[in-house]
Amino acid sequence: MTAQSTKSDIPALQRIRDDVQSMHAYAVQDARGLIKLDAMENPYALPPMLQEALGRRLGQLAINRYPGDRGADLVRALANHAGLPEGFSLMLGNGSDELISLLAMACDLPGAAILAPVPGFVMYAMSAQLQGLRFVGVPLSADFELDEAAMLAAIEKENPAIVYLAYPNNPTANLWDDESIERIVMAQGRQGGLVVIDEAYQPFASKSYIERMARHQHVLLMRTLSKFGLAGIRLGYLMGPQALIAEVDKVRPPYNVSVLNCETALFALEHADVFAEQAAAIRKERDVVESALDRLGVQRWPSQANMVLIRVRDAGKTFEGMKERGVLIKNVSKMHPLLANCLRLTVGTTDENRQMLAALEQSL
Repeated sequence: MTAQSTKSDIPALQRIRDDVQSMHAYAVQDARGLIKLDAMENPYALPPMLQEALGRRLGQLAINRYPGDRGADLVRALANHAGLPEGFSLMLGNGSDELISLLAMACDLPGAAILAPVPGFVMYAMSAQLQGLRFVGVPLSADFELDEAAMLAAIEKENPAIVYLAYPNNPTANLWDDESIERIVMAQGRQGGLVVIDEAYQPFASKSYIERMARHQHVLLMRTLSKFGLAGIRLGYLMGPQALIAEVDKVRPPYNVSVLNCETALFALEHADVFAEQAAAIRKERDVVESALDRLGVQRWPSQANMVLIRVRDAGKTFEGMKERGVLIKNVSKMHPLLANCLRLTVGTTDENRQMLAALEQSL
C-alpha cells in the first residue's frame, strides 16, 4: 500500500478477515546501534574455529534438493539430548511459534478453546485467534504465581482443548509450584484435554518437567533451540506420546525445516558442551544482575530464565532513558494490567550487563 492509498482503494482487502485487519503485527524493535537486551537471546557467538567448521559443513550441503533423511537424524539427536522417555516421539517445528500454530490447527474442533495463565507468551492467544479458537486467559496472582483455584475452575467451565503452562514463564521468568502444576495437569487429563509444557528457557532453569511427562498420556513438552544459542535458525521441537505426536505431525507442512537449519542444529548438538558453558555463564551473570538490582533498590522477581522482570516508577520514561543511553530492553508494562510499570531485562555478557545496569540507574 502506497502512502497515498487507503483501504477503500484496494477492494481485495475485503477478502481478509475483519479480525485479522484489526490485529497488530508482532513487532520487532529496531536494535541498530544499540546493545540488544530485549529478546532473551544468547549473547555469545560461536568460537571462530567452530564458525569455520560450520561454514565448511554448510557449504557442502545439497541446497538444490529438498530436505531429506537428515531431519530424522536430528529427531534422534534431539531425543537423545533431551532424554526422551521410552515410547515417546518428537517432531520438529520452524521455531516454537510454528508448533503452537500447528497445535491450534490440529485441535480446531467446533467450540474449542485454548487456556493459559496470563500474562504469558503472546503466541498462545495469537495462534488461537488466527485459527478461530477461543482463548481463555487466567490471570496470575499479583506476585505472578499460578492462581490454582482459578485455573481449575476455568478448566472445568471451559473444557479447553489445550492448556499451556510455560516452565519458566515469559515475561515473568519464574517457575511455578510443582504440586499446583500437577493438579492442573490431572484436572485437564480428567476432562480429556491436552497440556503443553513450554520449556523454552530450559537451559537456564533449575529443573525440567521431562521426567514427570512419562507419567501422562496427555502431556506434550515443547522446547526450542533459540535459547540454547541458535535463535537465528528457528528450530523448535515437540515431545510427547507417540500417538499424539503422530496426529499433530499430520498438519506439519512438508520440508518445514531447511537443510541449513537442520545441519546447523546437528552441528550444535555435537558441540553441546560449548553451549552448556555459555548457559552456565548466563546463569552466573543473571545472579550478578539480580544482586545489582537489589543494591539499586529496584523491585524484581526471582528468575529461572535468561531475563529478569523488574518494576519501576515510570516504565515508559525508564525505557526511553535506557534507549537514549544505547541499551534496548523490553517495555512490557502495557501487555497486561499485572505488568504495570514492568520492564524485562535480558541477561547479556558481563560488559553488556554492566552498561545495562548503568543505563538503568541513570534512567530511574
